[in-house]
Amino acid sequence: MRMRMITAGLAMLASVAASLVVGQAAHADTTICEKYGSTTIQGGKYVVINNVWGSDAQQCINVTNTGFTVTQAGHNKAQNGAPASYPAIYAGCHYANCSSGSGLPLAVSNSQFNTVQTSVSMSYPGSGVYDAAYDIWFDPTARRDGQNTGAELMVWLNHTGSVQPVGSKVGTVNLAGGTWDVWYGNTGWNVVSYVRTSATNSISFAVRTFFDDMVNRGYAQRSWYLTSVQAGFEPWVGGAGLAVNNFSYSIGGVVQNPSPSPAVSPTGGNGSGACRVSYSKNEWQGGFTGNVTVTNTSSSAVNGWNVGFSFPNGQRITGYWGADVSQNGSTVTARNLSYNGSIPAGGNVSFGFQGTWNGSNGNPTGFTLNGTRCS
Repeated sequence: MRMRMITAGLAMLASVAASLVVGQAAHADTTICEKYGSTTIQGGKYVVINNVWGSDAQQCINVTNTGFTVTQAGHNKAQNGAPASYPAIYAGCHYANCSSGSGLPLAVSNSQFNTVQTSVSMSYPGSGVYDAAYDIWFDPTARRDGQNTGAELMVWLNHTGSVQPVGSKVGTVNLAGGTWDVWYGNTGWNVVSYVRTSATNSISFAVRTFFDDMVNRGYAQRSWYLTSVQAGFEPWVGGAGLAVNNFSYSIGGVVQNPSPSPAVSPTGGNGSGACRVSYSKNEWQGGFTGNVTVTNTSSSAVNGWNVGFSFPNGQRITGYWGADVSQNGSTVTARNLSYNGSIPAGGNVSFGFQGTWNGSNGNPTGFTLNGTRCS
């Protein structure tokens, strides 16, 4: 029997019993030591919460404009039980504490759900017992407060010690550039955990990538709502030094084929090459996310696409979603994935990326679709 029967989800139950301490918008090096203390960053776009729901040991976090670091945590919990806390950064709503501009709750049936993207980069200390994980919540209703009762999706990037997810292992799957052991349990709601078989400290993915697999396994329903996207840590022993360096969340563009399909070869519609591109970005000091939408303005479909462009100021891509993106110097190439290889006449497709910049962050130029220049 798996002894770990409580995960970050019960942190939400615990936080009901205590008033959330909601701070002012965070400036650089804001320190939070209150058990349920929280603050906002980037003008309210994200909420950072200390969330010490399972321990009486003091835990402090240092909040920056792009994430947080656990600076103090003397936890010592049994590894076959529940973790001590879930310090996290999130977009959406956590017990009526909502970030601004997230568009959440969002119906899974809404086409915009297909474009929900997130990325994170983390740092790990050399000691302690913990997992580093996303905690993504779904509810049968457009819930902004209280406990979600649909499903809790956890994406474990790393873990140490002998800790395990809720429930038992039910399979293995290749998703989002990695191999994952799939665990399932129920604590009053479905808990589906994807545990990466080789640890990583960063990831970029579309939320639907894991949600589609949950649906296929019978653990989630497309009639539900996405309510929050959270990334953080569950420490059992220690915890100081765990850090979210950068976190991003976005909704944008239109995925043409919401159901995965076999990869397609570049045929049809490629001769005309008529296309239009729009680009938007969200940036902070040294980092940014960009979203590209390509519209096929020709009279025939494009089946199989690659989009090329160049960065003007030495920017470097560190993560991407909605396409397979490669970079050689200033030149970038984005190629379709299996589920979005066709762009119908008049239709469009979107992809995005996270990157770094130094000095200036000018917009990319010279967009092409299958080698033909776009407007």
